[in-house]
Amino acid sequence: MSDALTTLEAARRRTFAIISHPDAGKTTLTEKLLLYSGAIHLAGSVKARRASRHATSDWMAIEKERGISVTSSVLQFEHKGLQCNLLDTPGHQDFGEDTYRTLVAADAAIMLLDNAKGVEPQTKKLFHVARLRRTPVVTLINKCDREGKDPLDLMSEVEQVLGIATVPLDWPIGSGKGFVGVYDRLDRKVHLFSPGRHGEEIVAEEVLDPDDPQLRERIGDSLHDKLREDLELLEAAGEPFDHERFLAGEQTPVFFGSAATNFGIGPFLDRFVTLAPPPGPRETRDGGVREANDPAFSAFVFKIQANMDPSHRDRLCFVRICSGRYEKGMKVRHARLDKELKLAMAHTLLGRDRVSVEEAYAGDIVGLVDTQHVLRIGDTVSTDRGPAFNGVPRFSPEIFATLHLADPLRRKQLVEGLTQLAEEGAVQIFFRRGQGALDPIVAVVGVLQLEVLQARLEAEYSVRIKVERLGFSHARWLDGIDDPVKAARAIVGTHVDDTDGHPVVLLRNDWELGVAERENPKVGFLTTSPLDATGTVQTVR
Repeated sequence: MSDALTTLEAARRRTFAIISHPDAGKTTLTEKLLLYSGAIHLAGSVKARRASRHATSDWMAIEKERGISVTSSVLQFEHKGLQCNLLDTPGHQDFGEDTYRTLVAADAAIMLLDNAKGVEPQTKKLFHVARLRRTPVVTLINKCDREGKDPLDLMSEVEQVLGIATVPLDWPIGSGKGFVGVYDRLDRKVHLFSPGRHGEEIVAEEVLDPDDPQLRERIGDSLHDKLREDLELLEAAGEPFDHERFLAGEQTPVFFGSAATNFGIGPFLDRFVTLAPPPGPRETRDGGVREANDPAFSAFVFKIQANMDPSHRDRLCFVRICSGRYEKGMKVRHARLDKELKLAMAHTLLGRDRVSVEEAYAGDIVGLVDTQHVLRIGDTVSTDRGPAFNGVPRFSPEIFATLHLADPLRRKQLVEGLTQLAEEGAVQIFFRRGQGALDPIVAVVGVLQLEVLQARLEAEYSVRIKVERLGFSHARWLDGIDDPVKAARAIVGTHVDDTDGHPVVLLRNDWELGVAERENPKVGFLTTSPLDATGTVQTVR
């Protein structure tokens, strides 16, 4: 296939994630984007826990039981001639690290805000991650079918709290139960909606010119006059939309809608795919970049998921293609191991459902079946010997525990489960100095991760465990030490190794951390693991 066609296919790709605070409606929005793209014909409700359907992106048993997203999923669909890769991320703050890894693979983000709550804590954290990566952000204010804050106040809050300029590209007509439509400021058209049953159908829509006499008749004098006043104010006081500033992360276009009632979702999706950028250059570890139109195939692993197909105990590695063209059975170089791999089997995904893929292009997300367990999060594969992409760091956990088996005869299954979940990044494992892997310490960012660990070990590996919390609150990777044994005697804390063999110190509180830093000024106490780790993965035994 010609380089020109490969470049053309890459230009059709749109790869994006949705970020939000829990309960802002992220999973519901995901379902509605799939509904309006035609990828699904019946949207699942995450609220109806006992319903026959669940959200397409929530495929784990615990997600269906609790009505929450606890792992990132990948959803691929076409819309308006563009190939969309939607990376659905966990909304709960306990799974922020999984969300960070997903944002690394995205070219744009939808920031979803609750109409009544505005900018919430988790939204702030995720927005700042997107800003650090210079990811363009589109804002959708959700739940406009409920009473909430004034639209102007919401935009002012975004600007003040997040420090980014806002430009509304549509405007709500009415609010709460009186929310009847949106005005598209670019096309200068009014979209009016007729109520539909939640989740089951695309809402009926009527498009009118703002000067059409029928508009006043359809929405009433009060809403018509209010719309006119708001639009005049926006034209006089608002700043124009600047696509370059948007791509630079300096300005966010704002939309209004209701994922629950489907109001505004169709126009939003149509506009979003034209705003979101195609795949761009990716930074490499040598300080350079690899362009998306580079003819050589290259990709990096940003997520690993075990047991998506429980009957086969498979291991699926999600890779973001950064350049070139994937072909089934192609041979690539594994940068970390400096060895050749054959990519014999890859899938595109819609939640758990898979379709075997023969070819894919820059921007696409594909799942590689890794039967030999040689791929890890952050690994680069390519058809040339170009530099590896920047890695994906592990963050310092805050909760530490040991695990006790209910049935000691299930230790082999526990070993397998912990090893695979650690490879996913669902948990971190540390090994006590001098004890090898006999009594591993499991570490997570949030309490809910421990609950998910228990549930998945039981559901996927038939292992029941009791969790015993430990008194540590900090983990710091040690940088600038020559002898870990001497360091263990000199630095306060419990000394362990991570799965790459890097020395780590576990500390109980801020006071211990302060003492360690003051008494060892030449030692670096890092909150993330080294990016260029090349050590062999140590497994639990």
